[in-house]
Amino acid sequence: MSNYITGATTALITPFKNGTLDEATFAKLIQRQIDNGIDAVCPVGTTGESATLSHDEHKRCIEIAVEVCKDTNTKVLAGAGSNATHEAIDIAIHAEKCGVDAMFSVSPYYNKPSQEGLYQHYKAIASAVNVPFMLYNVPGRTGVDIEANTVKRLFDDVGNIMGIKEATGSIERTVELLAKVPDLYVFSGDDAIDFPILASGGKGITSVTSNLLPDMKAELAHAALKGDFKTSKSINDSLYDINKVLFCESNPIPIKAAMYIAGLTDTLEYRLPLVKPSSENMKKIENVMKKYKIVGVN
Repeated sequence: MSNYITGATTALITPFKNGTLDEATFAKLIQRQIDNGIDAVCPVGTTGESATLSHDEHKRCIEIAVEVCKDTNTKVLAGAGSNATHEAIDIAIHAEKCGVDAMFSVSPYYNKPSQEGLYQHYKAIASAVNVPFMLYNVPGRTGVDIEANTVKRLFDDVGNIMGIKEATGSIERTVELLAKVPDLYVFSGDDAIDFPILASGGKGITSVTSNLLPDMKAELAHAALKGDFKTSKSINDSLYDINKVLFCESNPIPIKAAMYIAGLTDTLEYRLPLVKPSSENMKKIENVMKKYKIVGVN
Protein backbone atom coordinates (compact mmCIF):
# COMPACT_ATOMS: atom_id res chain seq x y z
CA MET A 1 0.00 0.00 0.00
CA SER A 2 2.95 2.34 0.49
CA ASN A 3 3.20 3.09 -3.22
CA TYR A 4 -0.39 4.36 -3.44
CA ILE A 5 -0.84 8.03 -4.25
CA THR A 6 -1.80 10.28 -1.34
CA GLY A 7 -1.94 14.03 -0.78
CA ALA A 8 -2.86 16.75 -3.26
CA THR A 9 -3.84 15.87 -6.81
CA THR A 10 -5.12 18.20 -9.53
CA ALA A 11 -8.00 17.53 -11.91
CA LEU A 12 -6.28 19.17 -14.88
CA ILE A 13 -8.10 21.36 -17.37
CA THR A 14 -7.52 20.56 -21.06
CA PRO A 15 -6.47 23.71 -22.94
CA PHE A 16 -7.57 24.16 -26.56
CA LYS A 17 -6.29 26.43 -29.31
CA ASN A 18 -8.26 26.87 -32.55
CA GLY A 19 -10.42 23.92 -31.60
CA THR A 20 -7.58 21.46 -31.07
CA LEU A 21 -5.63 20.23 -28.04
CA ASP A 22 -2.99 22.83 -27.05
CA GLU A 23 -0.19 20.40 -26.22
CA ALA A 24 2.46 23.01 -25.36
CA THR A 25 0.21 24.83 -22.87
CA PHE A 26 -0.94 21.53 -21.37
CA ALA A 27 2.70 20.52 -20.75
CA LYS A 28 3.42 23.96 -19.20
CA LEU A 29 0.43 23.71 -16.88
CA ILE A 30 1.58 20.28 -15.70
CA GLN A 31 5.12 21.58 -15.08
CA ARG A 32 3.65 24.38 -12.93
CA GLN A 33 1.84 21.75 -10.84
CA ILE A 34 5.12 19.85 -10.36
CA ASP A 35 6.94 23.06 -9.38
CA ASN A 36 4.37 23.80 -6.68
CA GLY A 37 4.35 20.53 -4.76
CA ILE A 38 1.37 18.70 -6.22
CA ASP A 39 1.62 14.95 -5.55
CA ALA A 40 -0.18 13.81 -8.71
CA VAL A 41 -1.78 15.30 -11.77
CA CYS A 42 -5.04 13.89 -13.11
CA PRO A 43 -5.25 14.31 -16.88
CA VAL A 44 -8.57 13.82 -18.66
CA GLY A 45 -10.86 13.52 -15.70
CA THR A 46 -14.23 15.24 -16.06
CA THR A 47 -12.61 18.66 -15.42
CA GLY A 48 -10.48 17.90 -18.49
CA GLU A 49 -13.63 17.85 -20.65
CA SER A 50 -13.05 14.16 -21.32
CA ALA A 51 -16.67 13.73 -22.41
CA THR A 52 -16.03 15.84 -25.53
CA LEU A 53 -12.47 14.74 -26.40
CA SER A 54 -11.79 12.24 -29.15
CA HIS A 55 -10.19 8.98 -28.01
CA ASP A 56 -6.93 10.01 -29.66
CA GLU A 57 -6.93 13.34 -27.80
CA HIS A 58 -7.74 11.59 -24.53
CA LYS A 59 -4.84 9.20 -25.00
CA ARG A 60 -2.47 12.00 -26.05
CA CYS A 61 -3.24 13.97 -22.86
CA ILE A 62 -2.22 10.94 -20.80
CA GLU A 63 0.99 10.55 -22.83
CA ILE A 64 1.94 14.22 -22.29
CA ALA A 65 1.30 13.97 -18.53
CA VAL A 66 3.56 10.91 -18.27
CA GLU A 67 6.27 12.61 -20.36
CA VAL A 68 6.29 15.80 -18.25
CA CYS A 69 6.13 13.99 -14.87
CA LYS A 70 8.90 11.54 -15.73
CA ASP A 71 11.79 11.70 -13.21
CA THR A 72 9.87 14.05 -10.90
CA ASN A 73 8.12 13.44 -7.57
CA THR A 74 4.73 14.11 -9.17
CA LYS A 75 2.77 11.04 -10.23
CA VAL A 76 0.12 10.58 -12.90
CA LEU A 77 -3.39 9.52 -11.83
CA ALA A 78 -5.03 9.26 -15.24
CA GLY A 79 -8.71 9.50 -16.08
CA ALA A 80 -10.08 6.38 -17.75
CA GLY A 81 -13.80 6.93 -17.68
CA SER A 82 -16.62 6.33 -20.14
CA ASN A 83 -20.27 5.34 -20.05
CA ALA A 84 -19.33 2.44 -22.35
CA THR A 85 -17.31 -0.14 -20.41
CA HIS A 86 -15.36 -1.32 -23.46
CA GLU A 87 -14.23 2.27 -24.17
CA ALA A 88 -13.08 2.75 -20.57
CA ILE A 89 -11.12 -0.53 -20.80
CA ASP A 90 -9.44 0.65 -24.01
CA ILE A 91 -8.35 3.92 -22.38
CA ALA A 92 -7.25 2.13 -19.20
CA ILE A 93 -5.04 -0.30 -21.13
CA HIS A 94 -3.48 2.59 -23.08
CA ALA A 95 -2.87 4.54 -19.83
CA GLU A 96 -1.11 1.55 -18.28
CA LYS A 97 1.07 1.10 -21.39
CA CYS A 98 2.04 4.79 -21.19
CA GLY A 99 3.33 4.24 -17.66
CA VAL A 100 0.78 5.98 -15.43
CA ASP A 101 1.09 5.41 -11.68
CA ALA A 102 -2.63 4.89 -11.12
CA MET A 103 -5.96 5.63 -12.73
CA PHE A 104 -9.47 6.64 -11.80
CA SER A 105 -12.70 6.16 -13.69
CA VAL A 106 -15.88 8.21 -13.40
CA SER A 107 -19.07 6.21 -13.00
CA PRO A 108 -21.04 5.77 -16.24
CA TYR A 109 -23.16 8.82 -16.99
CA TYR A 110 -26.65 8.82 -18.51
CA ASN A 111 -27.11 5.00 -18.65
CA LYS A 112 -27.95 4.88 -14.89
CA PRO A 113 -26.79 1.30 -14.25
CA SER A 114 -27.93 -0.64 -11.19
CA GLN A 115 -25.46 -1.29 -8.36
CA GLU A 116 -24.79 -4.70 -9.95
CA GLY A 117 -24.12 -2.94 -13.26
CA LEU A 118 -21.67 -0.57 -11.53
CA TYR A 119 -19.96 -3.51 -9.87
CA GLN A 120 -19.52 -5.36 -13.17
CA HIS A 121 -18.42 -2.17 -14.99
CA TYR A 122 -15.66 -1.37 -12.50
CA LYS A 123 -14.61 -4.98 -12.06
CA ALA A 124 -14.14 -5.27 -15.85
CA ILE A 125 -12.04 -2.09 -16.17
CA ALA A 126 -9.87 -2.65 -13.09
CA SER A 127 -9.29 -6.30 -13.99
CA ALA A 128 -7.95 -5.25 -17.41
CA VAL A 129 -4.97 -3.46 -15.80
CA ASN A 130 -2.52 -3.98 -12.93
CA VAL A 131 -1.96 -0.42 -11.67
CA PRO A 132 -3.79 0.93 -8.60
CA PHE A 133 -7.35 1.87 -9.54
CA MET A 134 -9.78 4.38 -8.04
CA LEU A 135 -13.52 4.66 -8.44
CA TYR A 136 -14.93 8.15 -9.00
CA ASN A 137 -18.38 8.95 -7.62
CA VAL A 138 -20.03 12.22 -8.68
CA PRO A 139 -23.78 11.49 -8.74
CA GLY A 140 -24.71 15.14 -9.31
CA ARG A 141 -23.13 14.90 -12.75
CA THR A 142 -23.63 11.23 -13.69
CA GLY A 143 -27.12 10.53 -12.32
CA VAL A 144 -25.94 7.43 -10.46
CA ASP A 145 -24.47 6.93 -6.97
CA ILE A 146 -21.90 4.22 -6.22
CA GLU A 147 -23.25 3.09 -2.85
CA ALA A 148 -20.90 2.27 0.02
CA ASN A 149 -21.79 -1.44 -0.07
CA THR A 150 -20.87 -1.60 -3.76
CA VAL A 151 -17.56 0.14 -3.01
CA LYS A 152 -16.87 -2.42 -0.27
CA ARG A 153 -17.69 -5.31 -2.61
CA LEU A 154 -15.33 -3.96 -5.29
CA PHE A 155 -12.55 -3.27 -2.77
CA ASP A 156 -12.87 -6.81 -1.37
CA ASP A 157 -13.11 -8.58 -4.75
CA VAL A 158 -10.71 -6.70 -7.04
CA GLY A 159 -7.11 -6.55 -5.86
CA ASN A 160 -6.02 -3.28 -7.49
CA ILE A 161 -9.08 -1.23 -6.52
CA MET A 162 -7.63 0.89 -3.73
CA GLY A 163 -9.77 3.98 -3.37
CA ILE A 164 -12.49 6.36 -4.45
CA LYS A 165 -12.73 9.99 -5.45
CA GLU A 166 -15.76 10.96 -3.41
CA ALA A 167 -17.78 13.87 -4.81
CA THR A 168 -21.24 13.40 -3.33
CA GLY A 169 -20.72 16.51 -1.18
CA SER A 170 -21.58 14.39 1.86
CA ILE A 171 -19.25 14.08 4.85
CA GLU A 172 -21.51 11.29 6.12
CA ARG A 173 -20.65 9.26 3.01
CA THR A 174 -16.92 9.49 3.78
CA VAL A 175 -17.60 8.37 7.37
CA GLU A 176 -19.75 5.48 6.11
CA LEU A 177 -17.13 4.37 3.56
CA LEU A 178 -14.30 4.36 6.11
CA ALA A 179 -16.47 2.62 8.72
CA LYS A 180 -17.21 -0.16 6.23
CA VAL A 181 -13.80 -0.22 4.47
CA PRO A 182 -11.15 1.14 6.87
CA ASP A 183 -8.28 0.62 4.37
CA LEU A 184 -10.02 2.47 1.53
CA TYR A 185 -8.18 5.52 0.17
CA VAL A 186 -10.88 8.20 0.11
CA PHE A 187 -10.02 11.33 -1.87
CA SER A 188 -12.09 14.50 -1.59
CA GLY A 189 -13.65 15.42 -4.90
CA ASP A 190 -15.30 18.58 -3.53
CA ASP A 191 -12.95 21.53 -3.02
CA ALA A 192 -15.11 23.13 -0.33
CA ILE A 193 -14.89 20.10 1.98
CA ASP A 194 -11.29 18.98 1.47
CA PHE A 195 -10.39 19.62 5.10
CA PRO A 196 -13.36 17.80 6.68
CA ILE A 197 -12.78 14.75 4.45
CA LEU A 198 -9.06 14.65 5.30
CA ALA A 199 -9.82 15.12 9.00
CA SER A 200 -12.27 12.19 8.79
CA GLY A 201 -9.55 9.85 7.51
CA GLY A 202 -9.34 10.77 3.82
CA LYS A 203 -5.98 10.12 2.18
CA GLY A 204 -6.01 12.91 -0.40
CA ILE A 205 -7.81 15.46 -2.51
CA THR A 206 -8.47 15.75 -6.23
CA SER A 207 -8.95 19.45 -6.74
CA VAL A 208 -10.28 21.80 -9.40
CA THR A 209 -9.04 24.89 -7.54
CA SER A 210 -5.47 23.58 -7.51
CA ASN A 211 -5.26 24.26 -11.26
CA LEU A 212 -5.07 27.89 -10.14
CA LEU A 213 -3.63 27.61 -6.60
CA PRO A 214 -1.53 24.41 -6.47
CA ASP A 215 0.76 25.64 -3.70
CA MET A 216 -2.12 26.33 -1.29
CA LYS A 217 -3.88 23.05 -2.03
CA ALA A 218 -0.65 21.08 -1.60
CA GLU A 219 -0.04 22.75 1.76
CA LEU A 220 -3.63 22.10 2.88
CA ALA A 221 -3.41 18.37 2.12
CA HIS A 222 0.11 17.88 3.46
CA ALA A 223 -0.70 19.66 6.75
CA ALA A 224 -3.79 17.49 7.32
CA LEU A 225 -1.93 14.26 6.56
CA LYS A 226 0.74 15.26 9.11
CA GLY A 227 -1.99 15.84 11.71
CA ASP A 228 -1.67 19.64 11.61
CA PHE A 229 -5.41 20.18 11.36
CA LYS A 230 -5.23 23.81 12.49
CA THR A 231 -3.12 24.84 9.47
CA SER A 232 -5.14 22.70 7.08
CA LYS A 233 -8.47 24.12 8.28
CA SER A 234 -7.16 27.67 8.09
CA ILE A 235 -6.12 27.19 4.43
CA ASN A 236 -9.42 25.46 3.61
CA ASP A 237 -11.31 28.39 5.15
CA SER A 238 -9.22 30.96 3.26
CA LEU A 239 -10.05 29.17 -0.02
CA TYR A 240 -13.82 29.24 0.57
CA ASP A 241 -14.53 32.20 -1.71
CA ILE A 242 -12.52 30.92 -4.67
CA ASN A 243 -13.86 27.37 -4.26
CA LYS A 244 -17.40 28.77 -4.35
CA VAL A 245 -16.96 31.04 -7.38
CA LEU A 246 -15.25 28.28 -9.38
CA PHE A 247 -18.58 26.45 -9.36
CA CYS A 248 -20.78 29.44 -10.27
CA GLU A 249 -21.40 27.67 -13.60
CA SER A 250 -20.80 24.04 -14.57
CA ASN A 251 -17.22 22.90 -13.98
CA PRO A 252 -14.84 23.39 -15.83
CA ILE A 253 -16.31 26.63 -17.25
CA PRO A 254 -15.19 28.89 -14.33
CA ILE A 255 -11.76 27.32 -13.71
CA LYS A 256 -10.83 27.65 -17.39
CA ALA A 257 -11.94 31.29 -17.25
CA ALA A 258 -9.85 31.84 -14.10
CA MET A 259 -6.77 30.30 -15.72
CA TYR A 260 -7.24 32.59 -18.71
CA ILE A 261 -7.75 35.69 -16.52
CA ALA A 262 -4.56 34.79 -14.63
CA GLY A 263 -2.62 34.57 -17.89
CA LEU A 264 -1.90 30.86 -17.45
CA THR A 265 -3.58 30.04 -20.77
CA ASP A 266 -3.46 32.16 -23.94
CA THR A 267 -6.91 31.25 -25.14
CA LEU A 268 -10.30 30.67 -23.55
CA GLU A 269 -11.83 27.83 -25.48
CA TYR A 270 -14.30 25.11 -24.60
CA ARG A 271 -15.82 22.24 -26.51
CA LEU A 272 -19.52 22.59 -27.21
CA PRO A 273 -21.90 22.17 -25.49
CA LEU A 274 -19.78 24.14 -22.96
CA VAL A 275 -19.46 27.88 -23.60
CA LYS A 276 -17.75 30.84 -21.90
CA PRO A 277 -19.24 32.11 -18.63
CA SER A 278 -21.63 35.05 -18.70
CA SER A 279 -19.93 38.46 -18.50
CA GLU A 280 -21.43 38.88 -15.01
CA ASN A 281 -19.85 35.62 -13.81
CA MET A 282 -16.58 36.51 -15.55
CA LYS A 283 -16.43 39.70 -13.42
CA LYS A 284 -17.29 37.71 -10.29
CA ILE A 285 -14.46 35.27 -10.92
CA GLU A 286 -12.03 38.11 -11.62
CA ASN A 287 -12.98 39.95 -8.40
CA VAL A 288 -12.59 36.89 -6.18
CA MET A 289 -9.22 36.06 -7.76
CA LYS A 290 -7.83 39.41 -6.56
CA LYS A 291 -7.83 38.01 -2.99
CA TYR A 292 -5.25 35.33 -3.82
CA LYS A 293 -1.60 35.24 -4.84
CA ILE A 294 -1.37 33.14 -7.99
CA VAL A 295 2.08 31.61 -8.34
CA GLY A 296 3.98 31.19 -11.58
CA VAL A 297 2.23 33.94 -13.50
CA ASN A 298 4.52 35.97 -15.77
